[in-house]
Amino acid sequence: MATVAFHTLGCKVNSYESEAMLEIFKKRGYETIDFESPADVYVINTCTVTNTGDSKSRQMIRKAHRTNPEAVICVVGCYSQVASEEITGIEGVSVVLGTQHRASIVDFVEEYKSTHKQIVKIENVMKVSRFEDLSIHAFENKTRAFLKIQDGCNNFCTYCIIPYARGHNRSVPLPLIIKQIKELLAQGFKEICLTGVDICSYEPSFSGVVKDILEQIPELPVLQFGSLDPAAIDDDFINLLSKYSNIDSHFHFSIQSGDNLILKRMGRRHSRETVIDLCKKIREIRPNATFGADFICGFPTETEEAFANTCKLVEEAGLSKLHVFPYSEREGTPAARMPQLPMEERRRRAAVLRELSKE
Repeated sequence: MATVAFHTLGCKVNSYESEAMLEIFKKRGYETIDFESPADVYVINTCTVTNTGDSKSRQMIRKAHRTNPEAVICVVGCYSQVASEEITGIEGVSVVLGTQHRASIVDFVEEYKSTHKQIVKIENVMKVSRFEDLSIHAFENKTRAFLKIQDGCNNFCTYCIIPYARGHNRSVPLPLIIKQIKELLAQGFKEICLTGVDICSYEPSFSGVVKDILEQIPELPVLQFGSLDPAAIDDDFINLLSKYSNIDSHFHFSIQSGDNLILKRMGRRHSRETVIDLCKKIREIRPNATFGADFICGFPTETEEAFANTCKLVEEAGLSKLHVFPYSEREGTPAARMPQLPMEERRRRAAVLRELSKE
């Protein structure tokens, strides 16, 4: 039996998509093994949010080739979408896919086995309007099931490369979401977590799809969410918290900064006051609510005062679980052309914020 090994970098969306591709391999007769072991096929699902993501992606490709120089190495995901020429130049790479065509990954592997000619399938995602169906019917060794309901992003924050890697906003039709959740519940999962690149941009309405799910599947024990955009959380969503107790009481927000000027320069649509007010509203309904957040430290032009405002926001809003990243320039984004802070200062501020999170 042929073997396949996966290594996934980056976000929950990547993890979901790797799980879906793994399911496709299994249906075609492949056995999954550990990435450290010699495998017939390696799949590296890449991330390009930061320079570190790019570097780790390249490291994993080279590691797979060292482990088994004869293996078919497939590189997929955001990094390969925006830097396919870099990927194709790495020794041992067999198949390069971006953020499309992953449902056909096994077909490309089999084609490469026959021809031994490198396959590169990169589509212009800015012209993609369809949602690639990568459904999962079983999650290995997991108690919580993730469900991707949305892909792409229309916001184009000044620091972010992801819209160029994922394309414009696209949503899963509600009937398919309902069907997939029912299938997962039938397998015994108790927690369903909705995920996506920007799930609050679900069309026609994020609060609407949440309400439809809870009304059509009242037996759903727990509904959770991936990262939420504070600017997109409306009163309709807040009202759902008082009506449906099966909405989980932990919320994770994509905040990025606690300084209003930096938020404006980032192209974010919320203010620090938006975050404080939002947390207050939720706590009025759910006194036991907890909040996590994503932050970028050392964004171009961020002063010590601006960084201090971020630290203050963590305390004022009562944020308890932080995902902290030093700012990383992404070529082609507006922020990369702004005056940059030294990397050591970005890392220092990130360390300070992480310590605050522990406290």
